[in-house]
Amino acid sequence: MSNTLGADTATGRQSQGTPGVGGAAESASPASLRAAARRRGRAKMRLEIALLSGPAIIVFLAFVIFPVALAAFYGFYRWHGYGAPTDWVGLNNYKLILTDPAFQQVLWHNGLILVLSLVIQGPLAITLALLLNQKIRGRSIIRVLMFVPYVISEVIVGTGWSLMLQSSGAVNDLLQHMGLGFLQAEWLSNPKLAIWTLMGIISWKYIGFAVILMLAGLQSIPEELSEAAQIDGASYWQIQRRITLPLLGPTIRIWAFLSIIGSLQLFDLVYIIWGPYVAGTAGTSTMAIYMVAQGRNAGNYGYGSAIAVVMFLISLVVALIYQRFVLRRDLRGAVTEGAA
Repeated sequence: MSNTLGADTATGRQSQGTPGVGGAAESASPASLRAAARRRGRAKMRLEIALLSGPAIIVFLAFVIFPVALAAFYGFYRWHGYGAPTDWVGLNNYKLILTDPAFQQVLWHNGLILVLSLVIQGPLAITLALLLNQKIRGRSIIRVLMFVPYVISEVIVGTGWSLMLQSSGAVNDLLQHMGLGFLQAEWLSNPKLAIWTLMGIISWKYIGFAVILMLAGLQSIPEELSEAAQIDGASYWQIQRRITLPLLGPTIRIWAFLSIIGSLQLFDLVYIIWGPYVAGTAGTSTMAIYMVAQGRNAGNYGYGSAIAVVMFLISLVVALIYQRFVLRRDLRGAVTEGAA
């Protein structure tokens, strides 16, 4: 009897211990399930990212990175555009670019266009945006009309302005009929006027984009700030200077970045209005025009490829410097907000 009771007691202790083991296993099971669910979630997220960004990455590699790498490869050869490049010249093409006075001149033109674009379009776009942000009759139509030149093709814009600005074009004819014949000029061929003619056309075409961008930035500024400043006795210009412009800073910096990159790569308007050779004598030639004239038109595709690489490097360096010293606050704010 005692042995039987002892066995039963031992069996009871074992049976009591068994639920403890099972409970530990059960308590560990949800944690492992959660870990497995997290792993599946991360794998699903990676798959979604790959599916969504994969096509864009492939297009970017095929149409940006691969052409740049191929141009860098051809830049080491004297190549005429057909057959395999075999005439290795090393860095001679790049040395010729940096020492060519013609390239230094077109680089100066690009820099001048860059500065003038910022100086002319920036204040004008902000002023027009402030005016169009007011409740005035017909402002929607004015906004549309102002944006129309931006959506018109560069070919149409260049062709139209080149016809109107010729010696016997509509502009000189209009000045003559208005009794302002003394203002007639060679708008396209005079080196002292051609660069300003180009800046007028560029400003006319792209000011609409800048104004719409500034208007979008103004819409994000709370009206309560201006109302509170008015209650405190601030004038209209004090409100714009102390409140509107500082809060519009991120929009202005983004627009300036786009304008800088566009100025460094300007090609189509100059090519259509002046052409690759007249642009050089008129003082409106750019790096892209120089690339076409010395590369494709001269049959020296190796040299033209080297010019393309130099243009890419200049744009890249300018973009990185601008991002590092100008857009740093905006990018930091975006990253901080996203991380939060």
